[in-house]
Amino acid sequence: MMRRHRRRSQGLVALAVALLVACTHATASDSTQKSSPSSTTTTIHPTPPGLVPLADHVTGLTGLRPEGWQEVGYGTYLVGADAGLGHFTTQFLPGATENDVLATISELIGGLPVTAASEHAGERHSFDVFEYESAGGVFDGTLGRGRVGLSESEIGVYLVGVAVGPDHPEDVWSEIFEPAMDHLGSWGSAETSLGSPDSQAPYRNTELSPEERVDDLLERMTLREKLGQLTLIEKDSLAPAAVTVYGLGSVLSGGGGSPERNDATGWAEMVDGFQAEARAGRLGIPLLYGVDSVHGHGNLMGATVFPHNIGLGAAGDPALVEQIGRATAVETAATGIRWNFAPVVAIPSDPRWGRTYETYSQDPRVVAELGTAYIRGLQGDSLDGATSVLATAKHFIGDGSTVFGSSTTNDYLVDQGVTPDDPVLLARLIHPYRDAIDAGVGSIMASFSSWGDTKVHGDAQLLSDVLRGDLGFDGVTVSDWGGVDQVDADYYQAVVKSVNAGIDLNMVPYDAATYMWTLSKAVDAGDISEARVDEAVRRILMAKFRLGLFEHPWSDPSLLPLVGSAEHRALARTAVAASAVLLKNEGVLPLDDSADTIFLSGNAADDAGVMAGGWTITWQGRPGDIMGATTLREAIEARLPHAEVIYNRHGRLTGGNANVIPDVCIAALGEAPYAEGMGDSRDLSLPGIGLVDSMRKFCDQVVVVIVSGRPVIITEEIDSWDAVVAAWLPGSEAGGLADVLFGDVPFTATLPLAWPASVDDLPLGSSVNPPLFPMGHGITDSG
Repeated sequence: MMRRHRRRSQGLVALAVALLVACTHATASDSTQKSSPSSTTTTIHPTPPGLVPLADHVTGLTGLRPEGWQEVGYGTYLVGADAGLGHFTTQFLPGATENDVLATISELIGGLPVTAASEHAGERHSFDVFEYESAGGVFDGTLGRGRVGLSESEIGVYLVGVAVGPDHPEDVWSEIFEPAMDHLGSWGSAETSLGSPDSQAPYRNTELSPEERVDDLLERMTLREKLGQLTLIEKDSLAPAAVTVYGLGSVLSGGGGSPERNDATGWAEMVDGFQAEARAGRLGIPLLYGVDSVHGHGNLMGATVFPHNIGLGAAGDPALVEQIGRATAVETAATGIRWNFAPVVAIPSDPRWGRTYETYSQDPRVVAELGTAYIRGLQGDSLDGATSVLATAKHFIGDGSTVFGSSTTNDYLVDQGVTPDDPVLLARLIHPYRDAIDAGVGSIMASFSSWGDTKVHGDAQLLSDVLRGDLGFDGVTVSDWGGVDQVDADYYQAVVKSVNAGIDLNMVPYDAATYMWTLSKAVDAGDISEARVDEAVRRILMAKFRLGLFEHPWSDPSLLPLVGSAEHRALARTAVAASAVLLKNEGVLPLDDSADTIFLSGNAADDAGVMAGGWTITWQGRPGDIMGATTLREAIEARLPHAEVIYNRHGRLTGGNANVIPDVCIAALGEAPYAEGMGDSRDLSLPGIGLVDSMRKFCDQVVVVIVSGRPVIITEEIDSWDAVVAAWLPGSEAGGLADVLFGDVPFTATLPLAWPASVDDLPLGSSVNPPLFPMGHGITDSG
């Protein structure tokens, strides 16, 4: 899963009132004075980016769309009448005011008056009704008239409007406009007018099985409510109130998707806020909130950040990985989140891939063993436990085996590329998924990659025949971030193909309206059957019932003190020591803890962000003190309080230290943080590698600590290095590195994948030349 920084255009809403969407987007950053119809000045306040069209609560689902009306936008309809054309639209504008809307309409129609005509008292809303007439603006010289009904609430404005052509068809008002206003529910959704089931409804009965509860609930749902359950949107792309407006079933935080107050309490309050909006819906269906807790709850400031998977693969300890999964689940659940987009169970064949550090090993058996251990840790003994979190095995299938240079995404080299259509390769890659399914994994995420010439998101053979049929997976299949969009250049076809192929829940992630509209069109046209919709909704509801979300949807304040707890940090420190691989040792390690002077250098020596890597606070991660971690420098200073620790990032002794002869010299060299295809590399170079030569002027022996998400090319330099440790991306507790460097804990880890001597020998196993170090290498007697 990824977090991009663009939004899909919503340019589907046509004419007059419908164009409010485009106009308010355009004025979102414009707070200048505009001319109003009365020649006074009116400030057009910026409308929040959560501006959304209200879903089709006045369609045939509630009997309010006349036969023959054409849907031209989500919630916007075109009618052909005897006297001309009419456009009817319903919108919800979070954060807007009535004055904002009126000023925008006036601007759209050429600055002409919008006049109050009447008040209309609906069942749940009282609307101020306005009329307008214009031959300018969007009408482009053609006489147009319309009516707009506005109901202002604390969270925004509900809008119902009619724009018509040269001759006003009066029946549009009586047959569409007035009934629509009457049927707007308390949150702007017509489903609320259907009434909520009482507390005795079978789906609310905890004595019944999840299957029985799902059967009852599914029968009560309208199509629109079902479509909301199939839509997963990123939290910064909507106002919380839109969860109720759309009837959305899932929200996620992508990399960096933190609340303004980035601490455990801030997260819990944010997630509970979204959950409250979901529970306010007619059926009270709870929200499934997801996050990428790929090495701990890494978006959360103050959380325990564990080594990335590649380090855990080096440790090779399923019990340790299960403990880490359990600790991650506890810290994630403490913030109200019960769904984790992890673990990656891909098998890497080319370390130039920017996601190599998210994998455990090039050995499918190791990946299967550690992946299932992590899933057990996340999901616990029972999914309805307060700290159980739904796991996601990803990305099905082909990640890590794509051909170098085959990606068509941005300037990626390996990520989101093409995996050869090879049945032998498929059998190898599928092993960890089979074990994950046997372990009860709750969801599986599709791969951005292509299998042969077909995007996996649209590959029915893989997603249905293999995953559902051969492997028997009965959980939720979720798309990756906008992955459906890549299936076909035509968005309608992309949606149809992906849903029919087997995608249950689409991570949109920016535009719920367009996706739900497209789904509804496809169902109306028969291109997606309602049975397929029901199948997908059933799986999602089953996950929610199994998690106990209907009874316990809220965060638990008693869990908050466990975030970043001493126990979890001690576990992370153990994992750091267990994952460090001693590649070379010329009698230097363990270091002498009686040393008086320690010279420490390199970009990773005193940088928590470099040691944590990507998926830490932000999607790509970033250098610096970003999470309150212990750096290697701090760990050594704490362990040897008597020693003078001299730190120079560039390997120089200057000023008053120019004549110092250090007892111990350590160079900690790290890759700059990255994630996904942004980290694809051509040469696997290690930044700062030349500073070891600078240190030779002052140091008889130098220990090199490599902080990286994968093997890097060190073939020409390693002979001159006295000891080399592959520390991977250790996370927040570098004390574990000090433990092995000074011999408090022995080196026990071995390489989870081969360490290539040259990029010319990649992918792994393709060359007759031996690697620099084979998989399984590691000096475990530090002597």
